[in-house]
Amino acid sequence: MPPLTLGRLKQLLRDFTQETGASIELILIGALATEAYGVGSRSTGDVDAEVHGPLDLLREFLEKAGVPADLGANISGWSVIALPPGYQARTRPYYDAPGVRVRLLHPRDYVIAKLRRGTEDDLADARRVVQHFRLTAEEIAQAAAAAVAASPADTAIYLFRRLVDSFCETLGSDP
Repeated sequence: MPPLTLGRLKQLLRDFTQETGASIELILIGALATEAYGVGSRSTGDVDAEVHGPLDLLREFLEKAGVPADLGANISGWSVIALPPGYQARTRPYYDAPGVRVRLLHPRDYVIAKLRRGTEDDLADARRVVQHFRLTAEEIAQAAAAAVAASPADTAIYLFRRLVDSFCETLGSDP
């Protein structure tokens, strides 16, 4: 299957609203969001997003189009580590068409989302966003602290804190 692009996703979402008559709003979270921020692209075959609207209907539509999708109504719940409270209110518009709205997380929230998962690709995406938006280690540490405060007590918090500390240390070493 060819990589999924932002252009193809936009067309699919327009097709979805035309075929179903339903309106849909997404908050992009995966590799496509990195591209939407304008910080380069990483090949992806799926869409990762928080969905406001008929989630199951959209998932079925994308499946028929051959596009795997990791969709949910609350991306903060995708990890033991919550996103910083208020993340939805801090989203930024990216794309609007009749019946379609796509938003992006605030860059700090996006970085926290990537650090929650912590794969090499996620860390690289987070670093590109940090550099592009000139985020500081202190901003990331504060956002991480807010995320931890909103999270249930769990041993995963210890590992998340270590990852955040390590990530922030590497930011301090950038020229």
